[in-house]
Amino acid sequence: MRRTIFLMAWLCALMLSACNESENEYTIGACLFVFDNSVHQDPTLASAMNVNAPGVFCTITRGMEKGADMFLFSNNAGQHSSAALNALDSRRTLILGYNDGIIVGFGNMDYPAVFVAYDRECPNCFDPQAIPVRSHPLSVSGNGMATCATCKRQYNLNNNGFVTSGDNGKRLTRYRAQTTGSYGVLSVN
Repeated sequence: MRRTIFLMAWLCALMLSACNESENEYTIGACLFVFDNSVHQDPTLASAMNVNAPGVFCTITRGMEKGADMFLFSNNAGQHSSAALNALDSRRTLILGYNDGIIVGFGNMDYPAVFVAYDRECPNCFDPQAIPVRSHPLSVSGNGMATCATCKRQYNLNNNGFVTSGDNGKRLTRYRAQTTGSYGVLSVN
């Protein structure tokens, strides 16, 4: 009996020593977005949800056009479009990251390609507890780099959002994301 207790304690200690302080891959920050592209048929978003086109990233924000609440899409290939919220979209809880913006797409560094979603705010400049909250949105270039106009850091969207240029810092805030295909359902949480 004593030997069993000693063995169990030793195994527990061994398992705990194997743990390290690795950074969590996903944030616990607020993001809840479901978009049915089989209904909306948005080509800009579809380009980023296409597994056969890795490296295309779409920025999703909300805005108003002619008094209507809209989803606004722009990708790093230069396409822009918008889609009006339908009745189902209006009933859903919609939280687009820290400041109403996310970036989605398939990275081109993995095979098979991995679908990712990042917050659009610079993780090194944006402070959600600041009063007033000041936005530091990222701009996305054709080569899959996101740049902050404030700190000038560049983040590689294809490589887990790590800083590739500028001062060292935190990598991009990442959310869990799934897509059922170009004209399927996108969910980010």
